[in-house]
Amino acid sequence: MADIRLEGVGHSYDGGQTWALKPMTWTWQSSRAYALLGPSGCGKTTLLNIISGLLTPTVGRIFFDDRDVTDVPTSGRNIAQVFQFPVLYEEMSVYDNLAFPLRNRKYPKKEIDERVRQVSRLLGLDHLLGRRSRRLDAGRQQIVSLGRGLVRSQVAAVLLDEPLTVVDPALKWTLRSKLKEIHRDTGHTLVYVTHDQTEALTFADEVVVLNDGAIVQAGEPAELFLSPAHEFVGHFIGSPGMNMLPAEIVGDVVRVGQADVGLVHADDADELPPGPVRIGVRPEFVEITGAGRSPGVPATVTGIDRMGAYDLVHARVGEHPLIARTEAGAPYQLDSVEFLHFPADRTFLFRDEVRCGSLAPLNGRGTA
Repeated sequence: MADIRLEGVGHSYDGGQTWALKPMTWTWQSSRAYALLGPSGCGKTTLLNIISGLLTPTVGRIFFDDRDVTDVPTSGRNIAQVFQFPVLYEEMSVYDNLAFPLRNRKYPKKEIDERVRQVSRLLGLDHLLGRRSRRLDAGRQQIVSLGRGLVRSQVAAVLLDEPLTVVDPALKWTLRSKLKEIHRDTGHTLVYVTHDQTEALTFADEVVVLNDGAIVQAGEPAELFLSPAHEFVGHFIGSPGMNMLPAEIVGDVVRVGQADVGLVHADDADELPPGPVRIGVRPEFVEITGAGRSPGVPATVTGIDRMGAYDLVHARVGEHPLIARTEAGAPYQLDSVEFLHFPADRTFLFRDEVRCGSLAPLNGRGTA
C-alpha cells in the first residue's frame, strides 16, 4: 500500500487547447477506500488511467509514497485495475483466472490456493471455481474480474473503473458490501470510479466529486449531503438533488421574492456584500406550512409524486421549480398556494456556484 500523490497533474488530448483533467494537486492516502464520483465525461477514467500508468499526464508528476512513477509503465507500479467490462482468459477456469496474477508473480502454491479460496468465498464464487469463464454470464464474469483485482494482498492500490456496470442490479448491494469487507481484510488503497451516487456513498470512506475535469469537493458521504461546498455537489448528490432558488442579500437579510427568509451568516470572517445569491436547501428540509405562519415563501403546488414511504411535492416559486419531501399522504392540492420555510442550519448561500454562507435564524427563530 502507498500514498498516491499528484502534483500539478493535468491531461489534455488536444495539445493543451482543452483540458480533460485540469491540473490538480491531490493525495490518495494509503489504506483508505475512495469513490471518485462524477458525470460521464468529467475526467474520472482519465484520472484513473494516469494513476495506473495507462496514460502519461500532459503536465505534473505522480508519486507513490516518495517514488516518482510518472514515467514508470503500468507493469512497474504494482497496482491492480478492474475495468468496466470483464477482462478474463475465457478458456481458463474461474480458479485459474483468480490464481493467474499470483502465479505470474511466483507466489507459493499454498498461498495461491488460500488467497483464491478466500476471495472466491467473499464474492460467492465457490461453486463456480471449476467452471470455464466463457460459460458464465457477463455479470459473473465481471465478479471474477473483481476477484482478479483483489486477490493480490500486496499492491500499491486497487483501481476500479465502474466495475458493477454489467452486474445484475440485485447483486450490486451485496457486492458493494463484499468490497467493503475485502477492504477491511486487506487494507488496500481502493479508488472506485462511478457516476452512481448510491455506489459512492455506500462504499467509500471518502467521496471525491469531480466535475468538468476538476475536484469540486471531497469528504465523507454525510458531509457532502449535509454541507455541499459547491452547487454541483448539492445538485448531483441526493435524489432528488438540492433545490436552488435566486435570492437577494439586502443589508443583513436574505430575501426570496418579497419574503425575508433569514439573516446572513458568512462562511468566512468577511461580511457578504449585498446583491444576488442563490439559496440551496434539500427537499428533505423544506417545510410546508399554512398561511398562518409568517414569514414564508409563497409557492404554487404543481404536482405530487406518491413514492410509498414518502411524497415528493413539486412546487413553483415564481418561475423556479422546487421539491419538498413530505410524509406519505400529503394533503396538498394542485394549483394551491402553500408557504415554505427553510431551516437556517440546513440552508446555504451560493455565489458563482461556490458556497459563501448560510442562513441564520430570523428574529431569533429556529427556522426562517
